[in-house]
Amino acid sequence: METLAPAHVAAFEAVLNRVPPEDRARLHALKAAAAEAAAASAPHWDFDQPGHRAEEALQAAFGDALTDDHRRALVAIWALEMPARVPAADLPPASLELYPEWIGRLAAFLIEAPNPYDRDFWAKDVRIALVLSVPGARTQMIDLSSPMGPGQVLRHAREGWGWSVIPAYAGAQAWKPWLEVHTESRELSDFNEAGWDRAWATAAEILKRRPDMAGMLGSSWFYDPPLEQISPRLAYLRLNPLKHGAFMIHQGPGDIHTRRAATSSPTRAALIEKGDYTARSWIVAWPRAALIKWADGRKVETLAKAA
Repeated sequence: METLAPAHVAAFEAVLNRVPPEDRARLHALKAAAAEAAAASAPHWDFDQPGHRAEEALQAAFGDALTDDHRRALVAIWALEMPARVPAADLPPASLELYPEWIGRLAAFLIEAPNPYDRDFWAKDVRIALVLSVPGARTQMIDLSSPMGPGQVLRHAREGWGWSVIPAYAGAQAWKPWLEVHTESRELSDFNEAGWDRAWATAAEILKRRPDMAGMLGSSWFYDPPLEQISPRLAYLRLNPLKHGAFMIHQGPGDIHTRRAATSSPTRAALIEKGDYTARSWIVAWPRAALIKWADGRKVETLAKAA
């Protein structure tokens, strides 16, 4: 697979050329150490950590002169190095075949997006360019290492959300690293049942190449059980994994979950405003054996339908 098409290379070089030559030299001088620091922080529970490490490297180099052009140029430099990084990640075809579109979108965004550089997009672009997160579907990206510690499992049980999560955690050997799925809000065409099935199936193919991993998890307000009645069109996000061996861990309410739950639905916004609904974040954890079994069965069904 050709990781970067000539048009991608031209776009990333154009982004890099927006900064003066002396600044490009400084970016090239810091890129390796910044990438190493970002990669070292990637297994942290906080998705934004690699972006924070990249920001620290830029601040040290440019201080008050730092601009979004420098941030975009650093992402462009790392994107130009993806032909080496992507093969090193040993990804399955299910992920590799998505790269041309994802790289094209990244190149277009760096060229066209206005300032300021949205912090969520910055965090995602750093991770994608450094292959710390990889394409799972058109809308979903997959982190290649994420933890799930026992503390949140014990808290779930102590706070009355159920004790069955403890044997589920132990059975999954959930102290091992997990894959984790995230939504890319700049491209929502796969935010539907088929798209999410594709992302989970891509994760299963990655897990086959990484026997040291526990499975894949997701963390969001849209796994909240009351949504089955409030927003039934989202019920598949929780119910499909649960039907095939996943388990859930309560994380709790928070301002960010309230904002996100209210943003895309007047119904949810009205219920939140009246105090009739509190958005809560949950983890959906799908252990590797169960996820691979589901994905293999899905593949058989797809082939049978095509025959």
